[in-house]
Amino acid sequence: MTPIALTIAGSDPGGGAGIQADLKTFHQFDVYGTSVVTLITVQNTVRATRVETLDAELVGEQFDAVLEDLTPQAIKTGALGTAKIIEAIAARRFACPLVVDPVMIGKHGAMLMSIDARSALKRLLMPRAALITPNLDEAEELAGIPVRDVESMREAAKRIADLGVRSVLVKGGHLEGQAVDILWHDGVFTEFRGSRIETRHTHGTGCAYSAAIVACLARGVAMVEAVGAAKKFVHEAIRSAPGLGAGSGPLNFSAATIARD
Repeated sequence: MTPIALTIAGSDPGGGAGIQADLKTFHQFDVYGTSVVTLITVQNTVRATRVETLDAELVGEQFDAVLEDLTPQAIKTGALGTAKIIEAIAARRFACPLVVDPVMIGKHGAMLMSIDARSALKRLLMPRAALITPNLDEAEELAGIPVRDVESMREAAKRIADLGVRSVLVKGGHLEGQAVDILWHDGVFTEFRGSRIETRHTHGTGCAYSAAIVACLARGVAMVEAVGAAKKFVHEAIRSAPGLGAGSGPLNFSAATIARD
């Protein structure tokens, strides 16, 4: 049977991030992608000028429509916008792994999660998550400490796990030197290292990373192996980015390094 994954996220008209990036990534892993739209952005590779969140009831109804007919084997959340949307998502019942990508601010500075929504995320969604995938800024917000090196990434992962999350992946893409990510899973740290690629074309990296993990989980891959496969996919997607747009362009979502079971 074809695995199914669900993304609950915002729309990027440029196709490089959000639900568009997630669906392209699912497809690359031979996983059927379904989607629930939470917000609409006006953006391209150089600017983001508007964000409109959808009605929370409409978001919930989209979620219900997927759950009743196309049962996902794994779910991810991206930009959620408001506390009401988070409450609507948390009110639904599902048994598959949930990966929370706590998207707070977009590439061009657009606010994608309100302050009260951050509290709702911690209270309602994070305890249900199999994995949360913050970048350094998001890890600082969630852990309440500065996160600027590998040691502080480890400490932040532990603190976030103490909020009730089973696994935490702190992404170190903005550190100097190697691109190092730290996974805290089942009480054990695993480091994922990759060479840094000097490029401005990194729009949607976090979306693609979490979507690749979700695709692997939907295919039955174990957590550590899923993160490793996703890391390789994103590295190749950045390395082979097509160079589109005048700003921070999209990745190559046809990157060849993918996970197979």
